[in-house]
Amino acid sequence: MSASGPLRVLVVDDEPAIRRFLRTSLRAEGYDVIEEETGEAALAEIRRRAPDMVMLDLGLPGVDGLEVIRRLRASGSPVPIIVLTSRTDEAGKVEALDLGADDYVTKPFGVDELLARIRAALRHRLQQEGEKPLFHSGDLTVDLVRRIVTVRGGEVKLSPREYDILRLLVQHAGKVLTHRMILKEVWGGDADVQYLRIYIRQLRQKIEPDPERPTHIMTETGVGYRLRMLD
Repeated sequence: MSASGPLRVLVVDDEPAIRRFLRTSLRAEGYDVIEEETGEAALAEIRRRAPDMVMLDLGLPGVDGLEVIRRLRASGSPVPIIVLTSRTDEAGKVEALDLGADDYVTKPFGVDELLARIRAALRHRLQQEGEKPLFHSGDLTVDLVRRIVTVRGGEVKLSPREYDILRLLVQHAGKVLTHRMILKEVWGGDADVQYLRIYIRQLRQKIEPDPERPTHIMTETGVGYRLRMLD
């Protein structure tokens, strides 16, 4: 992250209209915006100027967005990456997240959604750098040291597997975790997504005020789950 001055956002998209929209919207919020049209140029720019955030279209000519993510993460770069995807590209979203992207927005997207995603990705990166053992979000508190979960001030008993899922979501609060990521971390990859859905339903029964309208564990359809950060 930049020590001072505006946060620098690199926008990588080959559509001039999308770049113009992002440039106008982000500069209005005080971000310093850099633009590139290709994956090759983006990788060179990241090496040269180390942006604080990358907004990355997946359907780039030449080196595509997925390859950009793959190369960045292979090189050890922790820069937060939000991918720009089409409504129909579910597989692309999942692969991008599995490769190490932090989040996605689906075109067409609104400014408010975009800014919320940026704030969440930046917060998640800071959280990873200085992870705190006590997590608060709305009426939910998770003590990662003592393994105690409380909702509205009362302790909630979770099974070991339920706790493992919640802990993983807490450690990546605000970030979308794909089904594959959660299954790999909690079950070692050797489980069916249906097991995960059952455990998520059980978790919601225990921590959500209304499990049918969850406010904590949000479903990202066809992709995975996200733990919302509530004030």
